Amino acid sequence: MQTLAPETRRRLEIQGFVGLSDEALTEIRPWLRLSPALTATWMAMATLLASAKLMWAMIPFSLLGAVLPGHPFDVFYNFGIRFLLHRPPLPRYHLARRICCLAASLWMTGTGWAFAGGATTLGYVLGAMFVAAASLPVLIDFCLPSYLYSLIFGKPAACSAGKV
Repeated sequence: MQTLAPETRRRLEIQGFVGLSDEALTEIRPWLRLSPALTATWMAMATLLASAKLMWAMIPFSLLGAVLPGHPFDVFYNFGIRFLLHRPPLPRYHLARRICCLAASLWMTGTGWAFAGGATTLGYVLGAMFVAAASLPVLIDFCLPSYLYSLIFGKPAACSAGKV
């Protein structure tokens, strides 16, 4: 049986992935990173190209991630990759993770406006900060909006107290 480091479990639970065994979390953990990785990549390209249109084209996907039980990019795993690898589907998103998608939508909107309005330097700064923030769950399972959500509303039930 595979085990997770307590810190990793806490970070995943703050995103709302609670009540799962270490083995289950270990199995899906890489695939929980797929949507943030694709989003960060898309936003990096949009930022490098200073393209408001590319920024704004991503907003519907993030908004759907905020209102649906999962992110639209999760379909690559849930309806394809998992069958090839014989893995379980990703669990439904808790409000803590969906808040990330809403925050991303707002951030994309602001960054796109900066580029569209000629504030290119601001667009680059906001875009770079977005890519850095979106890369955190990909690299270390830490989601800043979920963490802020947990500070305001409390951690999802199975979260342990302690540092993130």
